[in-house]
Amino acid sequence: MHCQRSNTRYSRRDFLGRTSLGLGAAALASLTNPLKSFGASSTMDLKVGRPHFAPTAKRVIYLFQSGAPSQIDLFDHKPLLEKLHGEELPESVRQGQRLTGMTSGQSSFPLVSSPFEFAQHGESGAWVSELMPHTAKVVDDLCFVKSMFTEAINHDPAVTFIQTGSQFPGRPSMGSWLSYGLGSDNENLPSFVVLVTKDKTGQPLYARSWGNGFLPSEYQGVQFRAGKNPVLYLDNPPGVSSQLRKRQLKDLSALQELQYDQIADPEIKARIAQYEMAFRMQTSVPEIMDVRDEPEHIYDMYGEDSKKPGTYAANCLLARRLAERGVKFIQLYHQGWDQHGNLPTAIKTQCKETDQASAALITDLKQRGMLEDTLVIWGGEFGRTNYSQGRLTSTNFGRDHHPSCFSVWMAGAGVKPGHTYGGTDEFGYRVVNDGVHVHDFQATILHMMGLDHEALTFKYQGRRFRLTDVHGHVVEDLLRV
Repeated sequence: MHCQRSNTRYSRRDFLGRTSLGLGAAALASLTNPLKSFGASSTMDLKVGRPHFAPTAKRVIYLFQSGAPSQIDLFDHKPLLEKLHGEELPESVRQGQRLTGMTSGQSSFPLVSSPFEFAQHGESGAWVSELMPHTAKVVDDLCFVKSMFTEAINHDPAVTFIQTGSQFPGRPSMGSWLSYGLGSDNENLPSFVVLVTKDKTGQPLYARSWGNGFLPSEYQGVQFRAGKNPVLYLDNPPGVSSQLRKRQLKDLSALQELQYDQIADPEIKARIAQYEMAFRMQTSVPEIMDVRDEPEHIYDMYGEDSKKPGTYAANCLLARRLAERGVKFIQLYHQGWDQHGNLPTAIKTQCKETDQASAALITDLKQRGMLEDTLVIWGGEFGRTNYSQGRLTSTNFGRDHHPSCFSVWMAGAGVKPGHTYGGTDEFGYRVVNDGVHVHDFQATILHMMGLDHEALTFKYQGRRFRLTDVHGHVVEDLLRV
């Protein structure tokens, strides 16, 4: 029955293709790598497992600010808006650009200057708002990209796009691509870990943002949570000892190997690898989550919230600990940046929660000698409008979604420090020089990790997919020579 069922999985075309190409591939493999070609590889043999060229980054910490921070109120200083505050956005600037359903019905689009003071900081003279005093102290370690743009105008497609390279669900996330392409540097921890700020509201986050898509499931991001059980379903149930679990996994693995021999489904290998990883994580995860050995001056650096598990500050500190232990891609999510109204008050809260810890992470990595090979990224899914959503008053306003321009910053791992790249027009409405499309951004990240974004592909449903879809280029001017 099993043989008959497995045979129905393949068409005649599959049989002929697999036979002819498979024999040739086996012959070539036996010459280039005799041990692996004859079955000497581990259950993790689905990985590509090595960079295409020498990387400048060994790991990535991506501080994702979900909801889209207002670049005009944080990093993209626009003095002209102060002069034109309250006046109508000229049609010559907007040029009929698509708007969201939240502002498309407005009869008026009054320009809004930032109510917050800007100043230049460091030797680089980078402009930073008063809302980010701690970030202002580390600007000479940062590379600001002020010319990012995207194709998506609403949150879910925009988050999906910047995380997976497509606005449509189902593609692998960036962390999954990196795990697939490079493997892991620590066999006791996942190569892709996700940390979400606890008890924050805002635009919903979906697990597909760190999902494996059509890649084998072992490459999906693993979410670590604050509390007694950092990873769901990792602990043994009552009455099950560690030795009993070990024997159970050994027997289960043997059964799955038999199943793999019958139907050759690679997902079986992935499942075995996940079970084995989960068993090892029963020891490694509690150790990584126990931050009691951190000295007091580190807590002072990250801020008082760093002692509260699940806060953004605590997650930044945890990200450094994960990076030290060889986790390759660490993704933090912090919700609450979607300020369609009450922006002057709400953005202060967001910055207070994130500014000190983000800057502390840079300082902490630098003092440990890790910033030189750790890429840190800060940014959201798109920008905010230069005009008010709804009524503009002397004390209150909101900003709508704006895909045409937004700002991010990067640091470490071969990025030019103390550098500002790209620019927007004097209205802060659109990119005027050195635009960086989302796929360019992704291609550059992969490049720093030693991967050619055009070569890192996976064949699915007859097509070879990649993170950058069918375009994108490495932005060489962001990198140190």
